[in-house]
Amino acid sequence: MHVSSVPKSRLLTLLALGVSLALTALASARQTASDQASAASAQEKAKPAGSSAPDGDYVGSAVCVTCHTDQERRFKNTIMGKVMANPRTPDEARGCESCHGPGRSHVEAGGGKDTIPIRFGKESKNTVAEKNAVCMDCHSRGTHLFWKGSPHESRGIACVDCHQVKQEVHVALSSDGRYNAPLSENRGTKKSQPELCLQCHQMRRAQLQRSSHMPYREGKVTCTSCHNPHGTPNPKQLIQSTTNENCLSCHTERRGPFVWEHPPVMENCANCHEPHGTSNPQLLKTRMPRVCDSCHDSSRHPTQPQPLGSIKNFNRGCTNCHSAIHGSNHPSGNAFLR
Repeated sequence: MHVSSVPKSRLLTLLALGVSLALTALASARQTASDQASAASAQEKAKPAGSSAPDGDYVGSAVCVTCHTDQERRFKNTIMGKVMANPRTPDEARGCESCHGPGRSHVEAGGGKDTIPIRFGKESKNTVAEKNAVCMDCHSRGTHLFWKGSPHESRGIACVDCHQVKQEVHVALSSDGRYNAPLSENRGTKKSQPELCLQCHQMRRAQLQRSSHMPYREGKVTCTSCHNPHGTPNPKQLIQSTTNENCLSCHTERRGPFVWEHPPVMENCANCHEPHGTSNPQLLKTRMPRVCDSCHDSSRHPTQPQPLGSIKNFNRGCTNCHSAIHGSNHPSGNAFLR
């Protein structure tokens, strides 16, 4: 029989039947794959929490705990310990070995620090890159997105230089220890801010001891209120894109918009202020009127250098008259007068 002799209606019926059979077979294959995935997921969830089953060179956390009971006691109350107690991924289900690597060689050797694949202590023979790679396997998103190439990463800073997981925290008997100490002996960082940052940034430590300073010492802000130590695409590891945006996130009354804008203010707050601390009022880089004289010439007021005790300078700060120095909304406020 030639195809040309078959009625068109019959051809369409056969074609529709073939397409229907193909779609049915495809749906059946997808359902089978879905059922297999669900079964595998159910088996994974059915494993005891925090006690990973042996797999190749992995011996399971239960074997580690038989010797390291003290570390396990502290670790289970940390954020990481609570996450690994209810694992969401195969790596989290491995518990201790998810960070320290396979433990079979360590167990067969009867213990010993040198048989641990990855160690994080001071005596560790692993490189900074090896230790950081373990942390970045999980902590590679959010605030850690720009760690690669950040100032701290490029200077060879290890995550464990600032963070700790299983170490006990011994709080000094002081007001700080009484009111700011964690409720348990576990803490994510080795020291509290800003002390943690100031152990390296000694210049900032000196600036914070000056008479005019941001309220770091009072505990109202910390280094991470402005900076992200894990890296940002912004200068100075600032959280916001510019210095002004960082400052204006707290000093909202300076944001504007203003009818009359003061150009150096709109450009950068750090043109006049030193944010970490100075010996001058209002965090100014230099005292009045010299902070203004650094830009303004002597076309209207005499700005020749004078001792601060001179009658020309005594109690004659520019803001005594030009008080709206950050910007004015008054129709006649082009001189930023009161």
